[in-house]
Amino acid sequence: MSGLLPLAGVLALALLPQGGAGPRAPQGGPGGEAAKMVDAYIVSNLQESLGLTDEQFVKLLPLVKRLQSERRASMQGRRRAVRELRQLLESGTATEAQVAEQLREVKREEVEGPERVRKSTEGIDAALTPLQQAKFRVLESDVERRIREIIGQARRQGAPGPRGKQQPTADEP
Repeated sequence: MSGLLPLAGVLALALLPQGGAGPRAPQGGPGGEAAKMVDAYIVSNLQESLGLTDEQFVKLLPLVKRLQSERRASMQGRRRAVRELRQLLESGTATEAQVAEQLREVKREEVEGPERVRKSTEGIDAALTPLQQAKFRVLESDVERRIREIIGQARRQGAPGPRGKQQPTADEP
């Protein structure tokens, strides 16, 4: 996995509410709709972009869906653990033992989430030729770039940000 945010996660991160609610399932809310749109875009471009046979496409489809699901779950799990750590720290009554336990949870998410993503990616790679693997990475990068552009455009036009607040304009701090 590259150092960049995963492509579906970028959009989910930008659109999911950041308040006290827990992680949302991909089916509900604007983040879920955005995730569905990203998945649909990838699936619709997968066969042509990678030059897949019909047999490869059928084999790859569930693997790509699992990868996207693992990416979202990884980001949501870490975000949840950090949110709980923040709440604990802000409570003013947290003990060092409580903080240490929640910090272990954050670290666990930081290790296990990317590991699940790596395993899903390896499953995809096993079904593809090296050329197709390269094309898959480029497709992911292109989608990620496009998502960032769309989010940036929406923010510049004053669309609500991830917490439902108006984004500052260029001349505001």
